[in-house]
Amino acid sequence: MLTHEMNVPKQIVGDQAKGLRRINHPKPVKTIAVTGGKGGVGKTNAAVNMALALAASGNKVMLLDADFGLANVDVQLGLSPEYDLSHLIAGERNLEEIVVDGPRGIKIIPASSGISRMAELTQLEHAGVIRAFSELSYDVDYLIVDTAAGISNAVVSFCRASHEVVLVVCDEPASITDAYALIKVLSREHGVNHFHVLANMACSVREGNELYNKLAVAADHFLDATLSFLGVIPTDDRLKKAVRLQRAVVDLYPGSPSAMAFKKIAGEMEKWPDAHSAGGQLEFFVERLIDSERELTGVRP
Repeated sequence: MLTHEMNVPKQIVGDQAKGLRRINHPKPVKTIAVTGGKGGVGKTNAAVNMALALAASGNKVMLLDADFGLANVDVQLGLSPEYDLSHLIAGERNLEEIVVDGPRGIKIIPASSGISRMAELTQLEHAGVIRAFSELSYDVDYLIVDTAAGISNAVVSFCRASHEVVLVVCDEPASITDAYALIKVLSREHGVNHFHVLANMACSVREGNELYNKLAVAADHFLDATLSFLGVIPTDDRLKKAVRLQRAVVDLYPGSPSAMAFKKIAGEMEKWPDAHSAGGQLEFFVERLIDSERELTGVRP
């Protein structure tokens, strides 16, 4: 259990590489962080629907709710997990015991909701979560990480550790400003210099393209970052209704404009280069998380 491990810091942040490399995953896993800079841009809804659209194409998908303290993935899907990451932190359950089944066979790792303790993990506790995560034995093609809003250490760590970063934005000044700030921090201070921009809640494809261009021009002029346009999720009453019913629009209304857009985006994601075998297995994702935590918090092996 984690409680014992957290009392022995050297076991958590000391000799991680040897233990993690012993874990054998059969194939590389594409890890994709879905982030947004600010709250309210539809980030979690996008993460859920992209995960289900990928699963509909025959992929094995795991969705990690990485918003410690303000979990939303289970709410979006109308799930009521018996256990979540708070039970992991307390040492009451291991990680596989808190995983729940979602629609289309996706696996979901739920975070806790409304528990400030989860939003204030110590560096050792955070490392303990990462270590426990590395012990999962599921066969996975894609790991979708729904990050918290803002630019916390946790958000930075998950973005740094993932192979790809999807930045969800909408046509609001605060969304554009915060998205630019996130790109700036990640590119200038943490070496993350490629972002896939998803324009959400757009009135038209043209509006979505204009939104992307605002960010792309600013990034090109002032930052050492490359942006690519992932696509547009249109404003859709069916999507709003699906949210109210706590269902994913790709399941509830598969022929709706937003569902079709998510399916198209999933198809684009499948074209992204495969994760290299040397760095595409879950244990290497976890090692990148640990390395990022060490750098951000000052913890050393």
